[in-house]
Amino acid sequence: MTASYKPRKGSSITSEPQSTFVRRWGIRAIFLTLFLGFCQWANSINDRFYMLTPTELNETVQHSLKLASELNSDSKANSSIIISTLIDQLVERHPEMSWSTDFKNKRDWVFNNAGGAMGSMFILHASITEYIIIFGSAVGTEGHTGRHTADDYFHILTGQQTAYEAGELTREIYNAGDVHHLPRGIVKQYTASPEMWALEYARGWIPLMLPFGFADTLFSTLDIPTLYHTARVTGREMIKNLLKGKI
Repeated sequence: MTASYKPRKGSSITSEPQSTFVRRWGIRAIFLTLFLGFCQWANSINDRFYMLTPTELNETVQHSLKLASELNSDSKANSSIIISTLIDQLVERHPEMSWSTDFKNKRDWVFNNAGGAMGSMFILHASITEYIIIFGSAVGTEGHTGRHTADDYFHILTGQQTAYEAGELTREIYNAGDVHHLPRGIVKQYTASPEMWALEYARGWIPLMLPFGFADTLFSTLDIPTLYHTARVTGREMIKNLLKGKI
């Protein structure tokens, strides 16, 4: 006859899982604390790697808008002239950076679904701490800006953008030549009128912004080819800049 055994309360058989649980969550808490500390430290040094400034970019935008106005072209031609002039100026002022300049190549334009809004973008420059793109929509759009770890500057080229923060009862209005600054951590609802195009400049830790840019594709549109091309172009530009020593 085999003797039965019933463990007493407080024995190691029941207490060991509890100690394992405490140890596991203790280790996770330590890693989380270290990660948050690292993020805070990283956030304090990323300004060392910036090569662009919002003020300089706005000067370039104003020059391009003035040139297009003097040529007195139709609106469609104006957009092309503005973008072409912008790119030439950026390459001339910052030859040390890697730029994508062939904005007439449709293969490098990609749709972007993020925060419920849909537009298209052309990546001029993407590095770990900065990106600059042409972004907008030919038909207009509306959505959530996202809450980001980077400062975002919308330099309006054509059309109009409006926005507001929760609690505001009137809208902010941005027209060609205006700059809409979205500070890191701030969130707004925004709209873009038809044929609104902007030079968008973000400075901060750019990879942390990518999940917001990919979420709508993964959980809504399921447009995998667009996701692939977005990752392809972004990765290509970031790697090119890293190889040049640009973080």
